[in-house]
Amino acid sequence: MTHQEEQSLKETKRAEKRAAEDIEQLARDQARRKANLAREQAIEEDQKKRKTKRAEKHAAEDIEQLARDQARKKAYLAREQAISEAQEARKLKAKKQTPE
Repeated sequence: MTHQEEQSLKETKRAEKRAAEDIEQLARDQARRKANLAREQAIEEDQKKRKTKRAEKHAAEDIEQLARDQARKKAYLAREQAISEAQEARKLKAKKQTPE
């Protein structure tokens, strides 16, 4: 085998090795991209779940606050009614006690 044939054989082997390395690198890159995509999707799904949970909690808190506000308003109106009735009763009592 001549020197030129040996060189050609070495170059062919180097080219084959380089091609195999390129294929391996492409496979690693593809696997890395796939893993990154899966990780990003998991993060997005987790964020959606957290957002939903926060929205549900917020809705429940809003309902509770509305109920408290309604109870407070009802109690306030009841107090105002009692005060009004007490004032009316005092006025009637005062009229009855005044000599005519």
